[in-house]
Amino acid sequence: MSHTVVAELVANVWKVTAKAGDTVGPEDTLVILESMKMEIPVLAEVAGTIVEMKVVEGEVVNDGDPIAVIEED
Repeated sequence: MSHTVVAELVANVWKVTAKAGDTVGPEDTLVILESMKMEIPVLAEVAGTIVEMKVVEGEVVNDGDPIAVIEED
Protein backbone atom coordinates (compact mmCIF):
# COMPACT_ATOMS: atom_id res chain seq x y z
CA MET A 1 0.00 0.00 0.00
CA SER A 2 1.37 3.42 -0.84
CA HIS A 3 1.20 6.54 1.30
CA THR A 4 1.52 10.10 -0.03
CA VAL A 5 3.13 12.69 2.24
CA VAL A 6 1.68 16.15 1.58
CA ALA A 7 2.65 19.71 2.49
CA GLU A 8 0.66 21.25 5.31
CA LEU A 9 1.39 24.88 4.43
CA VAL A 10 2.63 27.19 1.69
CA ALA A 11 6.44 27.15 1.85
CA ASN A 12 9.69 27.00 -0.08
CA VAL A 13 11.44 23.64 -0.37
CA TRP A 14 14.70 24.56 1.35
CA LYS A 15 16.41 21.16 1.43
CA VAL A 16 15.56 17.66 0.14
CA THR A 17 17.08 15.10 2.51
CA ALA A 18 15.73 11.84 1.01
CA LYS A 19 15.56 10.27 -2.43
CA ALA A 20 13.67 7.54 -4.26
CA GLY A 21 14.81 4.12 -3.09
CA ASP A 22 15.60 5.24 0.47
CA THR A 23 14.14 3.19 3.33
CA VAL A 24 12.50 5.49 5.89
CA GLY A 25 10.75 5.32 9.24
CA PRO A 26 7.86 7.42 10.58
CA GLU A 27 10.16 10.00 12.18
CA ASP A 28 12.63 10.37 9.30
CA THR A 29 12.86 13.79 7.65
CA LEU A 30 12.12 13.86 3.91
CA VAL A 31 12.45 17.57 3.22
CA ILE A 32 12.89 20.80 5.12
CA LEU A 33 10.48 23.57 4.20
CA GLU A 34 11.08 27.28 4.87
CA SER A 35 8.25 29.63 5.68
CA MET A 36 8.45 33.02 7.39
CA LYS A 37 12.15 32.40 8.22
CA MET A 38 11.28 29.15 10.03
CA GLU A 39 12.57 25.72 9.01
CA ILE A 40 9.85 23.06 9.10
CA PRO A 41 10.85 19.38 8.72
CA VAL A 42 8.41 17.14 6.85
CA LEU A 43 8.45 13.59 8.23
CA ALA A 44 7.83 10.31 6.41
CA GLU A 45 4.83 9.46 8.70
CA VAL A 46 5.08 5.72 7.86
CA ALA A 47 7.78 3.06 7.54
CA GLY A 48 8.63 1.97 4.02
CA THR A 49 10.56 2.72 0.84
CA ILE A 50 10.33 6.02 -1.03
CA VAL A 51 8.91 5.33 -4.49
CA GLU A 52 8.99 8.94 -5.73
CA MET A 53 10.01 12.36 -4.49
CA LYS A 54 7.60 14.96 -5.90
CA VAL A 55 9.56 18.13 -5.01
CA VAL A 56 12.95 19.69 -5.75
CA GLU A 57 14.93 22.26 -3.80
CA GLY A 58 13.90 25.85 -4.51
CA GLU A 59 10.33 25.20 -5.56
CA VAL A 60 7.24 26.44 -3.73
CA VAL A 61 4.65 24.01 -2.35
CA ASN A 62 1.08 24.77 -1.39
CA ASP A 63 -1.07 23.20 1.32
CA GLY A 64 -1.96 19.70 0.12
CA ASP A 65 0.74 19.39 -2.56
CA PRO A 66 2.37 15.93 -2.64
CA ILE A 67 5.94 15.74 -1.35
CA ALA A 68 6.73 12.04 -1.56
CA VAL A 69 5.14 8.66 -2.22
CA ILE A 70 6.15 5.86 0.16
CA GLU A 71 5.43 2.15 -0.33
CA GLU A 72 4.59 0.99 3.20
CA ASP A 73 6.33 -2.05 4.73
